[in-house]
Amino acid sequence: MAEAHQAVVFAFNITDQGIQFEFDKDALHQVWRSGVRAYKKRYAGFKNRLRNGIYPAKPGSLLTTMLVMILATMFGNDLSLGYVKLLNPVVVKYLGVVPPHDTYVSCALIACGLWLSAILLYKQLIGCLLAYHGWMYEAHGRSISWRTKVWSVLVKLLVSCKRAGLYSFQGALPRLPVPNVDDTIRRYLVSMEPLLSDDQMAEMRQLADEFKSKGTAKKLQFYLRLKSWWAPNYVSDWWEEFVYLYSRDPIMVNSNYYGIDAIFVRPTRVQAARAANVSWSMLQYWRKLSREEVKPLSINDTVPLCSWQYERLFATTRIPGDERDRIMHLNDAKHIAVYHAGRYFKVYFYYAGRWLEPCELEQQFQSILNDKSAPSAGEADLAALTAGERRIWARARRDFFSRGANRTSLDAIERAAFVLALDEESADYDPEDDSQLDRFAKSLLHGNGCNRWFDKTFTLVVFANGRIGFNAEHSWADAPVLSQLWEETVITSDIVPGVGYNSDGHCKGSPKGTVPNPIRLQWDLSASCRDVISSQLRVATNLLNDVDLHLVVHTQFGKGAMKTCRMSPDAFVQLALQLAYFRDSGGQFCLTYEASMTRLFREGRTETVRSCTNQSCEFVRAMESGNASKAELIRLVRAAADKHQTMYRDAMTGKGVDRHLFTLYVVSKYCKIQSPFLEKALHCQWKLSTSQTPHGQTGKLDLRNSPDSISAGGGFGPVSEDGYGVSYIIAGEDTIFFHISSRVSCDLTNSRRFGDQICRALQDLKNLF
Repeated sequence: MAEAHQAVVFAFNITDQGIQFEFDKDALHQVWRSGVRAYKKRYAGFKNRLRNGIYPAKPGSLLTTMLVMILATMFGNDLSLGYVKLLNPVVVKYLGVVPPHDTYVSCALIACGLWLSAILLYKQLIGCLLAYHGWMYEAHGRSISWRTKVWSVLVKLLVSCKRAGLYSFQGALPRLPVPNVDDTIRRYLVSMEPLLSDDQMAEMRQLADEFKSKGTAKKLQFYLRLKSWWAPNYVSDWWEEFVYLYSRDPIMVNSNYYGIDAIFVRPTRVQAARAANVSWSMLQYWRKLSREEVKPLSINDTVPLCSWQYERLFATTRIPGDERDRIMHLNDAKHIAVYHAGRYFKVYFYYAGRWLEPCELEQQFQSILNDKSAPSAGEADLAALTAGERRIWARARRDFFSRGANRTSLDAIERAAFVLALDEESADYDPEDDSQLDRFAKSLLHGNGCNRWFDKTFTLVVFANGRIGFNAEHSWADAPVLSQLWEETVITSDIVPGVGYNSDGHCKGSPKGTVPNPIRLQWDLSASCRDVISSQLRVATNLLNDVDLHLVVHTQFGKGAMKTCRMSPDAFVQLALQLAYFRDSGGQFCLTYEASMTRLFREGRTETVRSCTNQSCEFVRAMESGNASKAELIRLVRAAADKHQTMYRDAMTGKGVDRHLFTLYVVSKYCKIQSPFLEKALHCQWKLSTSQTPHGQTGKLDLRNSPDSISAGGGFGPVSEDGYGVSYIIAGEDTIFFHISSRVSCDLTNSRRFGDQICRALQDLKNLF
């Protein structure tokens, strides 16, 4: 067979003239290049680990320290305070070094010891500084404690994120502390006061007292503290495992989320060119991540955040299992998987020892768009397997994709850097027709149920008119990681006019060498396999048809006006959401989830801010009564905002409620202990689930010169059957985007109606000031 013949790199034949050797020089050359690249990556990894281990020192500083010590000794100045003489006999005896060289070796060893001790001392000091969070509770411009002043000076002197690598501070970050059980229970009970009746609160307090008095809390807390002593983070591994990987529900809509284009600008209408430039920018970002050239995010350019989640951004896939999924991550990949018109392709971005240029990627993508071949039987709906029930997908993967062409093609998708979907439909934003933006977002959240590979860390979606977005899997990391990628590769590089595109909309430049053709993936999907795909597609279709998604582009005012009210923009929006929900639900409050990050700690992910508080409810009731004076309303709204800010800081600094209760519950299951309090506390419905999309993380957005270059953020599906999912991004001084989702099947909710209530509540809040 021709394929088998081409696969032979080395062969020999025995003839009457002797042994004849045959070599495939091109194949051997590629093998050699692949090996060289692998060793280069290993060397780079070793160098980065060494640099991170000795940060902020450099390897050259060790040599300098040794030379100073040796030269000082040669000129009669013993900087070792006599330890060189004590060490000399040991060097002579065990290393066999003869005088006077023993003195030089002793100086070098002592210098090395001092150098390592200084590094360890520095890291310990940095760890102590980063473990202090009192600065977060002291408002700017007000009286600051002497402790925070001293801390601020030391941090500015010792901590510099500008020179650091991505993981330079990982070893110095503090561990997430386990809160006191009594404090957690007290905070939980206070958070439930505005939501439960007197009888229900009495019952909950009784369950909490029993949880503490019977010794259950003390026992579970002991095991949790034991875990916190050796695990990098006592929450994150269980959170990933039990919240995400053990879930058997479809991840489409229920778990995956989406991000959307910068809708006010359009760099090009050429689909292949936009796909090429964005893909190239993302791959270059991956290259910088691999080299650890991306600077760690920091607060106020001073306090570093954990960078652990970036590791699995590319070449990562969620693999289905019968009882539990797993995450497969590769350190390297040379291709991306491309979906178009029901067909899958393998496209190399690294070929013949070099990274391909955007114009060369555009050439490959355009050839896919020009290819009018029909998909094979079942291929067009194949991704529905990743959209439906996880157990069915796991069995199908084992039964139909474990060998042959199906195995090879599935590997090409799962081992790709990411998946690119070249859609046949267009998507856009029209300020005169907001339904277009709603359809844009729905296409990114779920598509048609079979044109996004939902298991991949992210699927980059490029529409026929050049608009873009992404769909992301949630288990491996949280949205801020994708937001930073989006900002780095799209907002600050792709949309700048005249940078990446010619006047005709195509990528700049010309091919520098041979460009490989896209490889069409082959499938042999049996009738039984196609039946499973069809059943999964029905599940996905029913799920996506039940999503009511609406986007609000609020341009009446934004961050600028909120700051003039002397309020945190996030607290401002959260109070508006409480007021809007109260009006929308006919005078009710609900348990509200707001995501907060815990990346001040090693391997930190998220914590919950319970935004519905006694103070926010008091303000909303007063606002709706119509009897309170403006001065009284302003007092109430400030009290509610201050409470919200305190809770947000508590969540960021490891004093939240929900992750502690969650881990106590996990320990109780391992110990086979039934806890009515934990069961009841953890099975309450979040009828209002909210999240703020971070903006301006990289510091590269120049909104003064390019005010339209703001991201529209992203969103997620509804968490509760009768509630709302609200994602918002305070994108500029005068713009806020709200992504509102709910269930079509629920008569109590309506995303457009709730969006109108949010806009009304925002205006009412602004009018107070």
